[in-house]
Amino acid sequence: MDIKEIQNLIKFVSKSGVEEVKIEREDFKITIKTKKNLPQQIVVDELPSKINIPTQAIVPVSQEALQEKPSDIETPKAEDPNHVIVKSPIIGTFYRKPSPDKPAFVEVGQNIGEGEVLCVIEAMKLFNEIESEISGKIVKILVDDQSPVEFDQPLFLIDPS
Repeated sequence: MDIKEIQNLIKFVSKSGVEEVKIEREDFKITIKTKKNLPQQIVVDELPSKINIPTQAIVPVSQEALQEKPSDIETPKAEDPNHVIVKSPIIGTFYRKPSPDKPAFVEVGQNIGEGEVLCVIEAMKLFNEIESEISGKIVKILVDDQSPVEFDQPLFLIDPS
């Protein structure tokens, strides 16, 4: 069926008052639905021989934009030079608790040991426990629970003394 035949069929269906027409052949199916006071809805199930899909978009960028360093995530400066910043090793969603009904892994002011779980980061349905590499006291939690985090984003501020 060519485009002219389809156009003629649409005109015929709209004039006849029929609400739905279905035609099925070996290589295609066509359904034409009409309703009063609503636009016609046409569904054609036919695989095209070739589709051109652009794979890249070219966007002009100014020199100034190239020279600027993006700073979406500000790295906090440790109030005390002895404080250690724990950063995210992966991209994902930050969780302070192992599950919604359990208490948080750590709280501000809590003393932690090396290897203790600080949080969980979910990436692609996998929950990755983030463990402390040092012993110390949690000074600040820099990310809200259930927030997305980027690679190398600061998560905790720890006082190792």
